Amino acid sequence: MTSPEQPPPGYTHDDPDLAPSPVTRADLDGLLASVLFGPADQEALRTAGEVLGGQIDQILDVWYGFVGSHPHLVAYFSTPDGEPIGDYLARVRARFGRWIVDTCTRPYDERWLAYQQEIALRHTAPKKNRTDRADSVPHIPLRHVIAFIHPITATIRPFLAAAGHDEEQVDAMHQAWFKAVTLQVALWSQPYAGRAW
Repeated sequence: MTSPEQPPPGYTHDDPDLAPSPVTRADLDGLLASVLFGPADQEALRTAGEVLGGQIDQILDVWYGFVGSHPHLVAYFSTPDGEPIGDYLARVRARFGRWIVDTCTRPYDERWLAYQQEIALRHTAPKKNRTDRADSVPHIPLRHVIAFIHPITATIRPFLAAAGHDEEQVDAMHQAWFKAVTLQVALWSQPYAGRAW
């Protein structure tokens, strides 16, 4: 996995030129309340980050295996003719690994909000393919982004349990992860919904 000192290509969380998010701090606070995310979840996510940090490649193998077994998902990383783009998949994978770490360790502040908006835009026509100069389809439908909440959440539990924490601690980490993923998908829906968001 790429180290924090060497971010993967296209990873721009700390880029000072990253455009601010249209989502306000008040919007974020409301969403945090809506998913019941509180200080105990922050603490559980920090622990999850420690547990998951050494397992990133194995987690990505599971997730990419899931995507790879569904042609309708692979299509979003393929040419318009349906040929998977290896370099594109590899670059997205590296950023996906960084996203796991960020989900557990980054403060949910304005900088984080700005990068969530960037991630969202990279799923939609304005920025899909641009970061990696990929000759792929121009848009990932929101329905698939939402549906991905379940596999990303269900498959993480064995990895959270791998460090020997007791069942209550694993449950706490798993629930915090579920809340954090749901929160981010809600944020990623903003460009799709526009003013209706």
